[in-house]
Amino acid sequence: MALTKKQTKQLRGMANTLKPLINIGKNDITDALVKQTSETLNKRELVKISVQDGSGLDAKEAAEKLAGQLGAEVVQTIGNRFTLYRKSKRDDVEHIRLVRE
Repeated sequence: MALTKKQTKQLRGMANTLKPLINIGKNDITDALVKQTSETLNKRELVKISVQDGSGLDAKEAAEKLAGQLGAEVVQTIGNRFTLYRKSKRDDVEHIRLVRE
């Protein structure tokens, strides 16, 4: 599911207040990091991730690689941080209501 421009803008606004919950360090993207990010996306749907100095990836590369592995959408990349969105299949979470065109 590709996000529309309006939906991306809405999610960017929501991401402004988020603090990074996941850090990518010198080990780059490991199976454990993918699992942790997937679980966090299932709970929150919108997650900000920080790429640390020791990482061999820049934020754009890390965002695309991780989003591809998780079936998530890259909402934005700023500096060493990026935000991912994936709709949760769980019923016990508060879902983000995306605007329609």
